[in-house]
Amino acid sequence: MPATDPHVSATVRLGTVGVAHKPVSAAESIAANRLWWDADADDYVAEHGDFLGEASFVWCPEGVTEADAQLLGAVAGRRVLEVGCGTAPCSRWLTTQGAYAVGTDLSAGMLRHARVSADATGVRPPLVQATATALPFAAASFDLACSAFGAVPFVADSDRLMAEVFRVLRPGGRWVFSVTHPMRWIFPDDPGEDGLVAQSSYFDRTPYVEIDERGSATYAEHHRTLGDRIREIVGAGFTLTDLLEPEWPDGHARLWGQWSPLRGKIFPGTAIFVCDKPV
Repeated sequence: MPATDPHVSATVRLGTVGVAHKPVSAAESIAANRLWWDADADDYVAEHGDFLGEASFVWCPEGVTEADAQLLGAVAGRRVLEVGCGTAPCSRWLTTQGAYAVGTDLSAGMLRHARVSADATGVRPPLVQATATALPFAAASFDLACSAFGAVPFVADSDRLMAEVFRVLRPGGRWVFSVTHPMRWIFPDDPGEDGLVAQSSYFDRTPYVEIDERGSATYAEHHRTLGDRIREIVGAGFTLTDLLEPEWPDGHARLWGQWSPLRGKIFPGTAIFVCDKPV
């Protein structure tokens, strides 16, 4: 294990010994990712907390903010669901803008940090521990929904996730989510020059899975092509209104995992989907 492993706590606690590209069931993916995010929460906050802020809405490692992009539109007075809120800085920012925001996350560890930040800021949106494929809310109970690198990439049954978000949104509602750009799956997870050489097929949807010595999943992430995502969105009933591929901004030097100025200047790292529920 490299001395600079940013996920050392999760690696050690879960006994991760390697990587396998193999199918995993929806249940196994949920169980693995709940444990992984619980174990990684402290390291994640230590590494990224300053960039994400305690009450700010950052869509992606490129630094696009909702304050600037306004992808959700007017939020004051609106009921907003954040799916996969993590430590919930986005929900807290939405609350400061006059929204009634509710954050959901699979991980109790991440929600623990969300409560700490709520106490530190005095901004306390409701927080609910829930899976994104079984949202514990009534139909048509939210005006807007969002997810900034939240649950979407970690869900095996992402068709069901899209259908759940559609269900809880009111007619005319909007769903905006950001994920790793699908073309990034072609390249190694490396911010340097080795990360510029294509090694995998874009069309191979086999999940990326980290495993323990028994071969059980300790982490799972799921690849979808752009076409797959669009079909999920449309299949759930949404209209795809926009697809943003943020460019790497000048002067932005921060490394975040595989994200770097080197790679960001050549090809996109993030895809942001803007989806509307018909009236």
